[in-house]
Amino acid sequence: MRTQIELDNGAATELAGHRDSTLNALTAELDCELILRGNLLTIDGEPEAVEAAVKLVRQLSDLVAHGHEIAPGTVEAVTGALHEHEDPAAMLEDVILRHRSTKVAPKSIHQKRYVDSIRNNTITFGIGPAGTGKTFLAVALAAVALQRREVNRIILTRPAVEAGERLGFLPGDLMAKVDPYLRPLFDALHDMLESEKVAQYLERGVIEVAPLAFMRGRTLNDSFIILDEAQNTTPEQMKMFLTRLGFNSKVVVTGDITQVDLPRDQASGLSAVAEILEGVEDIGFVRFGEEDVVRHKLVRRIVAAYNEHAQRLTPELRPAKRA
Repeated sequence: MRTQIELDNGAATELAGHRDSTLNALTAELDCELILRGNLLTIDGEPEAVEAAVKLVRQLSDLVAHGHEIAPGTVEAVTGALHEHEDPAAMLEDVILRHRSTKVAPKSIHQKRYVDSIRNNTITFGIGPAGTGKTFLAVALAAVALQRREVNRIILTRPAVEAGERLGFLPGDLMAKVDPYLRPLFDALHDMLESEKVAQYLERGVIEVAPLAFMRGRTLNDSFIILDEAQNTTPEQMKMFLTRLGFNSKVVVTGDITQVDLPRDQASGLSAVAEILEGVEDIGFVRFGEEDVVRHKLVRRIVAAYNEHAQRLTPELRPAKRA
């Protein structure tokens, strides 16, 4: 079956992309051949595949008409939304934050659900592989909450577990010691706020960074708290952290249970908490997959290869802790 669609100039330019990158991504998502000549797009393939392609192209054209730029990643996001019977426009138009040339918005269905969960729940767990936007989106929402004065401070923390030097052996004061551990969070903050503003907030304690051990004994009110790399917490540490929650605060916990750096006989607090708190009111769990990776496509292939390797070795990612 062959179908031809006449596009306007803007849609044709966006669907082609730089050196046909977007058109190639579109072809890769569909089981049919696409040929763009000027403003005329020819779709050739099996009837069902052509019908799906027409629907996708129409959706992308509508997004262009509403001012969206179309990139290879947009094609994947729209395809995923249509597959889940979601509205792609509602997903892509949910702009969380704008800062200079940076526009932060969900790029996949799971990212959209993650953002909605953070907005609607007091505690949200984002679990999934690297590159799925867990930390970046959480920091964006924290920055917005601070700017709107919905909270008085942002607290960034993570367990200081690494294969190498420990905090006590690193030079400098506490800030210098935790910097290597919290650098991804700092990088995200600097993408969303002016560097001078970040420095002022750090100096005044409006933005606080600390290793997880420093959370013990505190009650955190009017705060947006992000616990990153939570797969490296023990169950005891996770319970300690979650019970720090105070009034008018939000908590976001992110991690990847396939990248645990704890000793092999030590259970991960992130794995345990999913079994304990799943279904508890006002707590949301969002699980990302390799299809949500929004970094370079090679990152997605690496994640998929490691997942396949882990499944070949054993159905369990980590052995159960012995009594």
